[in-house]
Amino acid sequence: MNVKICGFLATTLVLLCSAWCFPQTASREQEIESRTSRAQRFIQEKRPDLAIPELEAITATDPRNLNAQANLGVLLYFQGDYAKAEVHLHAAIDLQSGLTRIQGLLGIAEKRLGEATKARADLETSFRSLQVGMFKTQVGMELIELYTAGGELELAAEIVGQMRRAEPENLEVQYSAYRIYSDLAGDSMLTLSLVAPDSAQLHQIMAQEASKRGNTNDAIAQERAAIRINPHLPGVHLELGAILSASGNSKEEDEAEQEYLAALKENRFDERAECGLGKVYARKGDYTKALTHYSAATTLQPNDAEANSGMAQTLIEMDQPSKALPFLEKAVKLEPTEAADHYRLSRLYRQQQRTEEAKSEMALYMKYKAMKERLRTIYKDLRLPLIQAEPDDVGEKIR
Repeated sequence: MNVKICGFLATTLVLLCSAWCFPQTASREQEIESRTSRAQRFIQEKRPDLAIPELEAITATDPRNLNAQANLGVLLYFQGDYAKAEVHLHAAIDLQSGLTRIQGLLGIAEKRLGEATKARADLETSFRSLQVGMFKTQVGMELIELYTAGGELELAAEIVGQMRRAEPENLEVQYSAYRIYSDLAGDSMLTLSLVAPDSAQLHQIMAQEASKRGNTNDAIAQERAAIRINPHLPGVHLELGAILSASGNSKEEDEAEQEYLAALKENRFDERAECGLGKVYARKGDYTKALTHYSAATTLQPNDAEANSGMAQTLIEMDQPSKALPFLEKAVKLEPTEAADHYRLSRLYRQQQRTEEAKSEMALYMKYKAMKERLRTIYKDLRLPLIQAEPDDVGEKIR
């Protein structure tokens, strides 16, 4: 018996150690106690082949024996006998509700037997009650397979979203999320293509796809096509402004300013447009205007890492490092992987003679810079737009 089986059984035995007393003869009680003792010993010795006959004898004599039904079901499941396991796991659930691990295992057994409707109900009930851990992840992945097989991508996305929040470093969960979100995006694009092939929204989608491939010219053309169809489309001016701003073309960067202003005209509370304008004016060296827009962005959304970073950079350029410091400290808390901000913070700490903190931030800068370089290599292999590397001095004017 492998470690996974033993771990599951140990938990099950602990959970099911409640007293189930029914009138029965002394000899019958002695036989059940003797078989129970032997079954537990065989389980501890990792001998399911010997434990199973003992538990089968107990359930035949006393069908309402919860421990025997549950543990026999678990052992049969891990032996791959899903049909027999289903019978005993179901019997345990009937005897006592709320056995979430047993119900999860029952759902998986039912799924293996092709009983999708039963499996879905049991897996859903189990998933809602299980604590975060390996078994909940397995139950969630089984549910996702059922949902995606039935074309219910929205339900699959809900489950994988919960799992990502609980286990952000789980590779299986992250890959599953990538597949589901990609399928959802593709499904939405196909639907739009069929029902509204000339819509502004479809042009928006095509612009985003072109931008992902690094095809800036196509992305700009598609966004402009969307604007011609509907200049009041939510987000369209902001999207075009962002693409133009990142193009590296000075003329297009100037055009980005007009798009961000148009976005604010449509929605004066558009924090991302304020942030975009701050970046445009900072590049032009107009730090007073940049500060005005970054300040507006941080007022609208105090916990936007980019807005706080922009405020800090602008204040640094205006020779106000003491005012920049709290914004920069907040920015690295909100987005700890932004290498350039750790570098800037290290410079500010060093200026203030905070040597140890400066060393710590420089170490983080080197760590995340190396990580970004690794990502650049991966993105290059995938033929995706490259992440820009930060120069060593990141353009500061800290005196």
